[in-house]
Amino acid sequence: MSPDAAKYLWDAQQAAERALRFVQGKTFDDYLADELLRSAVERQLEIVGEALSQLRKVDPATASTIPDLPQAVALRNVLIHAYATVNDRLVWGVVEQHLRPLLDRLMVLLPTSDA
Repeated sequence: MSPDAAKYLWDAQQAAERALRFVQGKTFDDYLADELLRSAVERQLEIVGEALSQLRKVDPATASTIPDLPQAVALRNVLIHAYATVNDRLVWGVVEQHLRPLLDRLMVLLPTSDA
C-alpha cells in the first residue's frame, strides 16, 4: 500500500472515530437541538468522504474493498455542495447505522504502522 493510500485510510478512520465519539450517548433530538454537534458531525463526514474519494484515485484496488465508499463520497458531496438541503435524519442514520461498519473496515485495511 502506498503512503498516500495509508494516509487517506488514516484520515477517514480518525474522522469516523471523532464523529462516533461526538454522538456517543446522544439521541436524534439531542443532535437536532445542538447546532455545534451537527456541524462537527457533518465536518467529520465530509473528511471521511473526501479521504475515501482521494483513496479511490491513488489506490483503486483498496478503495474497491470498501462497500460503502460510493455512498460516503456522495454524502460528502451533498454536505459540501448542497449544504442548504442537508437532511438531518439522513445524516443521523448514516452515523447510527453505517459509520461503525465503515470504521471497522477501515481499521482492517489500515496498516499497523503510523500513516
